[in-house]
Amino acid sequence: MASKRHLFGQMWKEYAHSDSRYLTSDPFVLCMESVTAVCWGPLSFLVAWLIMSSHPLRYPLQAVVSLGQLYGDVLYYATSLFDHYHKGLIYSRPEAYYYWGYFFLLNLFWIVIPGALLYKSIVATSRAFRAQDKMSAILQGNGAVKKAI
Repeated sequence: MASKRHLFGQMWKEYAHSDSRYLTSDPFVLCMESVTAVCWGPLSFLVAWLIMSSHPLRYPLQAVVSLGQLYGDVLYYATSLFDHYHKGLIYSRPEAYYYWGYFFLLNLFWIVIPGALLYKSIVATSRAFRAQDKMSAILQGNGAVKKAI
């Protein structure tokens, strides 16, 4: 991406000021970004469509994508911090806005938003199971459904 002159190439290079691993073919960044592009990106569009159409599958798929995004971002922060504190490697330029603005803030969105969506999915799933349990109890109490022996 470093040699690309189109918009995404320029954005990639600008973000690399906060994390130089994006210009050095770092194995973790390559793998993480590949999984994001191949899996989480397309699934995010599918989840957006499922949400817009109020499809019931939006909750389990939203949970899967959100958990994947959270996991990737936690690993992203963790590998950078590990390299910083254990190897003395610093990937960000010395200007504070590159670290706090690009590295910290832009990635924080990928923790807060998927975290909120994961919470929403867990609550919806819990309510669905609670409603199903109540319905089963009502039906069994009325004699409509007999217990299997």
